[in-house]
Amino acid sequence: MKLDWKKDEKGLYLPKAKPELVDVPSFGFFVVEGQGNPNDSFFGEYVAALYSLSYAVKMSPRNGCAPAGYVEYSVYPLEGVWDLTEEGIRSYDGTLDKDKLSFTLMIRQPKFVSEEYALETLERTKVKKPNKALGVARFMRMAEGRCVQMLHVGGYDEEPASFAAMEVFAAAQGCRRASKTHREIYLGDPKKTAPEKLKTVLRFKVE
Repeated sequence: MKLDWKKDEKGLYLPKAKPELVDVPSFGFFVVEGQGNPNDSFFGEYVAALYSLSYAVKMSPRNGCAPAGYVEYSVYPLEGVWDLTEEGIRSYDGTLDKDKLSFTLMIRQPKFVSEEYALETLERTKVKKPNKALGVARFMRMAEGRCVQMLHVGGYDEEPASFAAMEVFAAAQGCRRASKTHREIYLGDPKKTAPEKLKTVLRFKVE
């Protein structure tokens, strides 16, 4: 039976366009960390590195190196955890300087991908699909815990309005945003989709 996050995990990846509380357990991810403007060319190399690793796992049966317990599945969407660099925090005046962004990009992997297998995949991919961003890629597990999330429909520059609604909702639930760090899960391709039709899951931790 094929695993499909669009069908099996709607609560985490296809929420409604209004704020809600959600508990996010621990998952394994291929990740790359960096700083700078996501509109610059280097950003595409980071994204490409993550997809090359993810598809190396997905296509592993064809290459004779599938992990134990492998089942057919849909590759998970690209995610990003966003913050400001230390300099960006010091100089922040209410206007976002994208050159001072700090980010962790990631793509979730199925449960059958162990840390050992992920490292083997990373080494194989460095040989087959050279990309300097693979040099900073790694595998890690993380749990977000209690969060507020919602589906944002529209351009990335319009996200502040959705975050404001999420913070109001959090306060009404008796909690508050834990930090300005937030997660975005990209359900649309900005190169192929008009900004007003882009769909992005927004999420932040609460306490």
